[in-house]
Amino acid sequence: MVFLSLRLNRLFMKWITRERPKIDRIACPWLIKRFIDQEAEFIYVPYEQVISLAQELGATPFDIPGVEFTHYGDLCTFDYFIKKYNVKDEAVLTMAPIVRGADTDHHELAVQAAGLWALSAGLAYNLKDDLALLEQGMVLYDALYSWAKFLQKEKHTQQPFENLLLDVLHKFLHGKSKSGKKMPAWAQELKELIQDHIDTNLTLKELSKDLAINPSYLSREFSKHFDNLSFGEYIRKQRIEKAIALMAMPAHSLTDIAYLTGFSDQSHFTRIFKKHTGQNPSDYRKKLKDI
Repeated sequence: MVFLSLRLNRLFMKWITRERPKIDRIACPWLIKRFIDQEAEFIYVPYEQVISLAQELGATPFDIPGVEFTHYGDLCTFDYFIKKYNVKDEAVLTMAPIVRGADTDHHELAVQAAGLWALSAGLAYNLKDDLALLEQGMVLYDALYSWAKFLQKEKHTQQPFENLLLDVLHKFLHGKSKSGKKMPAWAQELKELIQDHIDTNLTLKELSKDLAINPSYLSREFSKHFDNLSFGEYIRKQRIEKAIALMAMPAHSLTDIAYLTGFSDQSHFTRIFKKHTGQNPSDYRKKLKDI
């Protein structure tokens, strides 16, 4: 009889589950070793052998139907381990909906869920040895934990020219509102979030999660700190400002600029640009060259 195990001859707690793990069967061992029992053993076997080998080896089965450590309702096995062992670590709690979304194909639960699934599926495809897969998966979840604990507020500038854009739009990222009142911290952070992700399809609901602010309050208070503009109006204005900055760079075509500023296509970009500036992008760019 063939099965896979870590340190099978040790007397620490054993856990057993079905072979070829993807999400829960990697995430749960990570959680166990990092927060419950760092010397735990993990065994991967064919599905039909899990229960019989659990009894034979004195191992606890997990992530299969009909056992204690499994899915309950919309929650996955990772959620149950957190509840069972009363794990209160904030970073782990941040990871929970990401793992759940990836494991249950509900990627809307967390924006990172689709990425976790993609990486996990790729690892499983590349590594046919389940223990090697677990070893690499531990590295993956250590990285996700570090992001959740230390790096959630970190932002990545994807293109070198965006550093220039940050300088060009510096006046929008710092200072006071038009009323002269000091801008609250959440509004300052929101400006930075918008600028970092101006080329994506931002929604006020998603931003409210990042800021940990009620979306209704954010919608109500938004215009007070953003030039008396609604969220949609402000986003369009920022995209046009970014487009104008990019027009000074000859390497970018108008099609490139439309893409880099988050417009669905060039015709949409042209329509919104003309509404804000009174000119077509091509005419505006030509005047820039003549200056």
